[in-house]
Parts: sequence; C-alpha cells; structure tokens
Amino acid sequence: MRRKIYQKLLDWKRDRKGDVALLIEGARRIGKSYIVEEFARQEYDSYLLIDFSKVNPQVFTFFDLYLDDLDTLFMSLEVYFKHKLTPRSQPNEEAKSLIIFDEVQFCPRARSAIKHLVADHRFDYIETGSLISIKKNVKNIMIPSEEHTIKMHPMDFEEFLWAMEDNTLMPFIRYQFEKRAPMGLLHRKAMDYLRQYLIVGGMPQAVSTYIDTRDFARVDEIKRDILDLYRNDIKKYAEGQEMKVSAIFDEIPGQLQKHEKKFRLSALQGQARMRDYADAFFWLSDASIINCCYNATEPSVGLRLNEERTTLKCYLGDTGLLISLAFDERGIVNEDLYKKLMFGKLEVNEGMLTENLVAQMLRTSGHHLYFYSNSSRTSNEDRMEIDFLIAKGRTTSRHNISPIEVKSGKNYTLTSLRKCIAKYGNQLSTPYVLHDKDLREEEDILYLPLYMTPLL
Repeated sequence: MRRKIYQKLLDWKRDRKGDVALLIEGARRIGKSYIVEEFARQEYDSYLLIDFSKVNPQVFTFFDLYLDDLDTLFMSLEVYFKHKLTPRSQPNEEAKSLIIFDEVQFCPRARSAIKHLVADHRFDYIETGSLISIKKNVKNIMIPSEEHTIKMHPMDFEEFLWAMEDNTLMPFIRYQFEKRAPMGLLHRKAMDYLRQYLIVGGMPQAVSTYIDTRDFARVDEIKRDILDLYRNDIKKYAEGQEMKVSAIFDEIPGQLQKHEKKFRLSALQGQARMRDYADAFFWLSDASIINCCYNATEPSVGLRLNEERTTLKCYLGDTGLLISLAFDERGIVNEDLYKKLMFGKLEVNEGMLTENLVAQMLRTSGHHLYFYSNSSRTSNEDRMEIDFLIAKGRTTSRHNISPIEVKSGKNYTLTSLRKCIAKYGNQLSTPYVLHDKDLREEEDILYLPLYMTPLL
C-alpha cells in the first residue's frame, strides 16, 4: 500500500547519505516493517533484514563479540543471512546496501552499536520498533545521537483513499480548503469515504481486508486480533505496571462517551492520583496505542509551556480499533451496528468516535494534542471547554492559536467557543467548527467538514 512515509525515507537517503541511522517508531501492525523492506527492495542494490523479534539468539551475540571488529561483524551477518552487501566506494555517495534492524527494541545492544556502525559508513541503517523508550529497552545502553527519528502512524485519510483507488478526491478537498469554498456535490461522496475510514480505521491489514471483501465483520475480526496483540504486549512488557496499563486501556471507551471526556482516575481507583498512573500512561503513549491530549491552562502561544499534565483526555490511536474495543458485548461488532454507523444513524456514542477520529487526524498531521478547560465556579464567562487547540505553523506576535470544536450531530450550540473568542480574541487565529456538513464561514468562525481536519 502507498504510504506517505516513503517520501521521508527517500529524503533521508538522499540528504543524509548515511551520516545518521533512521529510527521509525510506531504502534504494532501499522506497516513499519512492510514499508521499510519495500523501500530497501526499490532503492538499494542489496539489503539485510534482521528481525530481532524472531531471529536466532546467535545473531544477538554478534553485536556483543564483534563491535571492535566490524569486518568480522559484517562477514558473520552475511554468512548467517546468506546475502552479500556492497559497501560505499566513496564517502559522500549514496549507499548501495541497507541493513534493517527490525523490532530493534528486542536487541538494545544493536541499537547502541549504531554510533559505531554509522561512523564506519559502509552501509545505511534503518531501525524500526515500538516501546523504544521504556526502561527495559534503554537500560544500560547509550542512546546513539546518530539517530534521526520518524514517528509512523496508522494510515491517514488520504492514504485510505489511495488504497480505495481514489487519487483525485483529496487534491480537490485541499483545493477547496485553500479557497475556503464548499465541496458542493462532492461533499456527500467525501463523507461516505470518511465514514468508511472511521469504521475500518487505518491499520493496513484491516484496510486490505476491507478492500478485498467489503465485509465489516471480517474487518472486525482483524481489529480484534490487533487488540488482543496489544493486550498480550501489556501483559508481557509492562513490567510492574500491567494492572494499571490494562485498566486504562479498557477504560478508554467509557471515559470518551462522557460529556466531559477528561480521564477520571477515580473510575480506576477511588483515591487514585496521576503520579500513581503516570508511568502507565507513558507506557501506552510510548507504544503508540493511545494519543494523550493535555489541558493547556491558557490558549496562548507556547501551548507546551502552559501544559497541565495532571488533566488529560485519552484517545485510542486508531478509531477503527476504538469501535471494536467499545462495542464488545458479543465478541464481534454486528452488521446492523456497522450499517447504523455508516449511515449516521447511531445516536449513542457517535460523538466519542468523531472526536477520537479528529484527534487521530490531528496527531497524524503532526500536531501535539491540547484542549482548554476552565471549570470556574465564580464566573460564567470563564467557564468553558474547548475540544482542541492547535498552533499556527509560523509564530507571530498575536493570533497564533486556533480553538477547535468537534460536532457530530445536526443541532448544536457553540457556547464555549463564543466565550473563548470573546475572552481571548487577541490571541486566537481562525476558530474552527468541525462537523458533518459542508464548508461555510459565519461570524468569523470557519465551519469545516470533518474530512478537512488533516489540512489544519
């Protein structure tokens, strides 16, 4: 499947010419290994793929024994994998061969060796992995500074359209967004695609199954397999945090269906405090299973400076997975529920799915997630809840932050957004409402169809 990260791999190969290794982080089953091996096949004369999740333990010892003798290290790898590599002939030329450290978190010694391998400069190196930053995977090693990290996400909406063999709709959506013009007759088509994307999600295996079968039940089976994989990873790798991580993971749908979607630790344990669960949230975030959205104490430039980490909203990294996690009464989501979702007839819980989808699309577009909440008991004008805050790409002296309200129903009010505009107008860029209707501008608010979220 066509993925946008491929262009980033090309840019790295052309621009860096082996002076750094590339580390691709992301959740399990999002296609890291597939896209890297496809890149190796297309862009190099030869390559070695070392999958540390299943390789013979003998390969691990190569990195313990031969780091001071790289000739022997490379010879040992070539013999073991029965594949010949071609070194660079000139220092500044593009490499002819690539070595891939797949699931590198299982061999921290290989990751720490990157410093010496890059300095040797014979080959290019790409690492892939998840849970890269947890203590177990960085204990007793020096993190190499010769790494350039790229975060990989599930397939975004445009990649989903490419998989559906529609290469023209997103450029038109982008063109209309830039003109601030409505989609007109194509709005319904774009919303139909978006609903399919919401249901199927962006996990490549789920998307591939949907393309082949158009069977939501088959897709649901794939998504449940992935959820089971995540649960098994929690049991296996969340050392000392298994119960807390599992509790947060299973509680996400229940928290998101509430009117105020801030994560209430009291649902897990009566007297729970964030300091007791911080490591568990970090584990899920590092595994890219969740997207954390933190409260900003003020909607002003430098959202990270105003970040209040004890108050957060917790979204699942893929909305398709959220559906299979949320509607789990009989072990599989039935066709009737999927049909209601497809045609916008599911009244209960649709708001949480829409907001999770917006969080997913904003995160995939490169935004860190923030919201604004003020529960003042003394001033009605100060009391407000803004779903998301995003910063402009270029910081100016004022008007830098855009507040975003997400609406899933036909009838809604914008009380909090109007309060925010009235109080913080000098600090705000364009306010947005994301809804299922077409684009329009009204009273300095830009109303956008949900499928334009990736363009913000």
